[in-house]
Amino acid sequence: MSIKSKKIKIVSTGAYLPKKVSSDDLEKKYNLKTGWSEKFSGVANRHYATFESNGYMGARAIESALQKSDLDLKDIDLIISAGATFDFPLPNQACVTKSKLKDGFKYNIPSIDVDTSCLSFVTSFDIASKMMDNYQYKNVIIVTTELGSKGLNTKNPETLTLFGDAAVAIIVSCDELSDSCYIKGSLNTYSEGVNHAIIKGGGNEFFFKDYEYDESLHSFKMDGINLLKLARKETAIFANKFFEDIDFSINEMDVVIPHQASKIGLALFKKIFDFEKGIVKDNLLNHGNCIAASIPLVLHQLIESGEIKRGDLCFLLGTSAGFSIGATLFRF
Repeated sequence: MSIKSKKIKIVSTGAYLPKKVSSDDLEKKYNLKTGWSEKFSGVANRHYATFESNGYMGARAIESALQKSDLDLKDIDLIISAGATFDFPLPNQACVTKSKLKDGFKYNIPSIDVDTSCLSFVTSFDIASKMMDNYQYKNVIIVTTELGSKGLNTKNPETLTLFGDAAVAIIVSCDELSDSCYIKGSLNTYSEGVNHAIIKGGGNEFFFKDYEYDESLHSFKMDGINLLKLARKETAIFANKFFEDIDFSINEMDVVIPHQASKIGLALFKKIFDFEKGIVKDNLLNHGNCIAASIPLVLHQLIESGEIKRGDLCFLLGTSAGFSIGATLFRF
C-alpha cells in the first residue's frame, strides 16, 4: 500500500552562525601540523559560540525565519527544539529558546524537545507531520541549535577539528492549496552501535557528584572505524526499504542532503549510492559537522541561494549516535 503524502509546506527558514574559526587558527592553537584539519577532517572553517547560548542562537534563527514569512509568533502552534545539546538539564531546551524570543513571554505556545542526536531535525520533521494531521497544529517551528564546540576533547584532533556550532529554524505549515507536500519519514536504530559515539559523563550513570570532571569522560568520543562499518553495512538496505511503499525511486530525487558526518563519511555516502553529479549537497568544508544542525543548515542555504526550487523532491538521509539511520522525503 502506498503512503499518502501530506499537504505540508516549508514556509521559510532562518539561521544563526557565531564566530568563524579557521583550521589554521585551531592548528596553531593546538600545535597541529598545518593543513591537518582539511586533509583528515575535510573542514577548513567552522563556527564557535563565544557569548552565545543554545537559547540565544535558536531564538535569533527563529526570528530570522519569521521575518521571511507572513507569520508572526502569535500564529505559531508548536515549537520543537531538535538537537543533542542544551543549556540546562531542566527545563527543556524549547522552553528556554522560546523565553529568549522578543515576544516569548506573550504567547503560551507549547514547546517540546526531540533528541535523536544528529538526526534530530529529520526525526522532528516526521513527528511534526504526524502532529499536523487533521490540523491539530497548522504552523510549526522546528529549531535546531548545536554547540558542539563545548564538548570537544582537545587531545583528540580527529573530533577537535571536525565539529562546529550553528542554529537553524524552519517553519512548516499545512497548506492544502500548495503543491508542496511531506511524503515520508523513517528511523531505524541498530543497538550494536550504541557505544560508537558517546559522551559518558554528565548523566545519571556517571553522575557529576560521583565523578570529577575528566576530559576523556565528559567529552565526545567516537569510534569512527566501527561507525563507518555499520553505516556501510546498513545504509543502502535502509534506503532501499524506505522507497518500497512510496511512488518514487531514489533515482528521481532532485536534491539529496546527507548528514555532514565527516570527509570519509561523505565519501562513503557518495560511493554507496552513486547519485548523478551535483545531486548530493554538502557544506562540511566551511561549517564542519554541526550535529543535528548539519542537515537543516544545508537545506537552509540551498533554499536561500535558490538551488532548491518549488516542486523539487528532497531526500534527507543521515546517521546518528545510537546507532540510528533516518530519512525524510518531501516535495519543496
